[in-house]
Amino acid sequence: MNGYAIFILAFLIIKIGIDFLTSLLNIKALRFQIPAELQGLYNPDEYRKSQEYLRVSTISDLGEKTFSLAITLVFWFIGGFNILDNIVRDWGFSSILSGILYIGIIGLAYLIITLPFGIYNTFVIEQRFGFNRTTPQTFVMDAVKTMTLGTLLGGVLLAGVLTLFQYTGAWAWVYCWIGVLLFSIVTQFVAPKWIMPLFNKFKPMPPGELKEAIFSYAQSVNFPVKNILVMDGSRRSVKSNAFFTGFGPNKRIALFDTLIEKHTTGEIVAILAHEIGHYKKKHIIKSMIISVVYNGLILSLFSVFLNQPSLYRAFYVDHQSVYIGIIFFGLLSTPLRLIISIIIESISRQDESSADIFAADTIEEPKNMIEALKKLSTTNLSNLTPHKSYVFLNYSHPPLLQRLQTIEKSISRNNI
Repeated sequence: MNGYAIFILAFLIIKIGIDFLTSLLNIKALRFQIPAELQGLYNPDEYRKSQEYLRVSTISDLGEKTFSLAITLVFWFIGGFNILDNIVRDWGFSSILSGILYIGIIGLAYLIITLPFGIYNTFVIEQRFGFNRTTPQTFVMDAVKTMTLGTLLGGVLLAGVLTLFQYTGAWAWVYCWIGVLLFSIVTQFVAPKWIMPLFNKFKPMPPGELKEAIFSYAQSVNFPVKNILVMDGSRRSVKSNAFFTGFGPNKRIALFDTLIEKHTTGEIVAILAHEIGHYKKKHIIKSMIISVVYNGLILSLFSVFLNQPSLYRAFYVDHQSVYIGIIFFGLLSTPLRLIISIIIESISRQDESSADIFAADTIEEPKNMIEALKKLSTTNLSNLTPHKSYVFLNYSHPPLLQRLQTIEKSISRNNI
């Protein structure tokens, strides 16, 4: 094993070790009693159910990660990357098509190998805890649609990357950076109209109190919106959510039908106020800038390691190629991506707090925001006492108690 192999192997093991440690700490942080500040949020039976849900889902997640790592290591050390490369090369296609086939085969194999975990999570865990409404037919169709879209969109993007890196020389990473940016923008415009409706039905919200309240609030904060859509989230799960989609004149508000079923008008307006807060506070633009910078960093580093023979020898591969380099660099960059994800999650938690404050400051009854978050927490069986290390690594939102305290402080400031 050369230096690259030792480095990659060490960090793959360190990464899963961190996942195990923080997950176990998260489970140990569970408390028999509901935190005093959240008394009344759950009844005792529901609280125990939320804790059991955390334990079961954590074990499943760790099992999937361990199995995936084991398969990756076995494939690596039996020379699987080189064996598959030689098979694809023998087919005699161009290097671009060979690259698409190579990565496509590995991606398809990964989906097949991890499919049992998806089935177990959906039809055993989610079913056991009363969340699942996905039928086997819907599950299969979702999988087929996802693979089809991944093949079409991913194939186009991959073909572009392979072509640029093969034919445009030292500045290939810059051209790819621009290409990935343009691809992302186009996808954001196309997704609401053509992609998302493949998986869910979106219907205009009928006239009534809720629609009027939403439009009234949006107008009060100078947020122009033309479309309010209701999505059939109940087709797959009882969990609730709301989100914005699209840009510019294509902006749309989408509400899960389960959200409308379980929340009052005031609570739904509060949830949407939080989402509008992201827009008004420029969080969406910030997120896009971070994504652009991140892609540029990754592509520039990839261009550096692409032609390092030792990287290919670490995986027992005979021939250097862009498509194999993409996979190997993905493994090599594990520690960098971990660090960046921690930074991004930290920024996200700050933005979520900022959006909470915006909502509390702009809706007529700030307490509706508190009630909405409490209901979302109980509906989704959220963990009330997550360990700090787990939050640090994995949470894009602050824990519930922290969010409620932030809103309460905002309300107190406004009442002074």
